[in-house]
Amino acid sequence: MTTLSPEKQSLIDAFLASPHIARLATVDAAGAPHVVPVWYGWDGAVLWVSSFANTRKITHIEHNPALSVAVDIVEPDGTTRAVILEGRAELIRQPRELVHQKSTWIYTRYLGLDGVLAADPQSWIVDPLNLLIKLVPLHVSTWGF
Repeated sequence: MTTLSPEKQSLIDAFLASPHIARLATVDAAGAPHVVPVWYGWDGAVLWVSSFANTRKITHIEHNPALSVAVDIVEPDGTTRAVILEGRAELIRQPRELVHQKSTWIYTRYLGLDGVLAADPQSWIVDPLNLLIKLVPLHVSTWGF
């Protein structure tokens, strides 16, 4: 992974701890790019994304695990801050308990403790097509930090 100073790593960790929208970029078998907004969870070393096995991004990752994820915001003063993570994705389907736990964590970040208890997120969590995208970044770059 990119070597970052402890101060820079701390800034990145704090930024990624907020539930911003990430943009996940994949490439299909013909080399055409695909970018999709996703919810994520960052644990300080791994970026986790909950997804479904029948989505386009998963089909792409199965053929080419190279992945780029950008998380960016525009501050009230107009400045932009961004973290870009690049590496190779791993698709995690088992153990189901891990998929359920990480999915619940991700959905709770965006929906809150009450929102995650609604019917839709609860059905997503246990859906047999639900899986995790695990990205251990090989390269991290920032903008505005």
